[in-house]
Amino acid sequence: MSHVVINVVDDDPAVSQAISVVAKSLGYRVALYASAEDFLYGHDADQPGCILLDVKMPGMSGLELQRMLRDAGVVLPVIMMSGHGDIPMAVEAMTGGAITFLEKPFRMKLLATEIAKAIEIDRVTRIEREKKDNALKKLNLLTEKERVVLTDIVNGLTNKQIAEKLSLSIRAIEDRRSRVMKKLEANSIIELIDLTNLVPHKETSAS
Repeated sequence: MSHVVINVVDDDPAVSQAISVVAKSLGYRVALYASAEDFLYGHDADQPGCILLDVKMPGMSGLELQRMLRDAGVVLPVIMMSGHGDIPMAVEAMTGGAITFLEKPFRMKLLATEIAKAIEIDRVTRIEREKKDNALKKLNLLTEKERVVLTDIVNGLTNKQIAEKLSLSIRAIEDRRSRVMKKLEANSIIELIDLTNLVPHKETSAS
């Protein structure tokens, strides 16, 4: 767990220190930021972990930072905190992607539970993103003609049907199919379907 970082963004030192004690007791590293601006300049978005974010701080608010991170594609799970929480504020935070909204003062046991939940969400998200990135790299190795054959394969067409559709010989389709399987490192149609499902067609670039 030492590579996981709990980012605490709160202008109240007492709160930050209390959270730090809990996070470290769970085996996590902790990075403390007194403002949203400090976090923007100091955090590493590629570092596994989560963000504990106070709503009201001098300068940029927690909700503003949350929106900025979302727009920038930063996917670290956010636990929003506030000592002056209200329903509209909580709704905005959750709508913006926060995994939970904690009102101060909160129980440390509850905090530990929410941190563990956030870390698991981050872990799963990173695994899925890596799978998607790998799938995209493989798909981008295909030529345009190979993409056409791939689409027909995952749509359930046989070699004979694809050959008739494209006015090609079955042998030609078999060759293309073989190249597709090799480039995508797939051993079955099921694997091809699983791979293509990871990446929307619009995200693949034509060769």
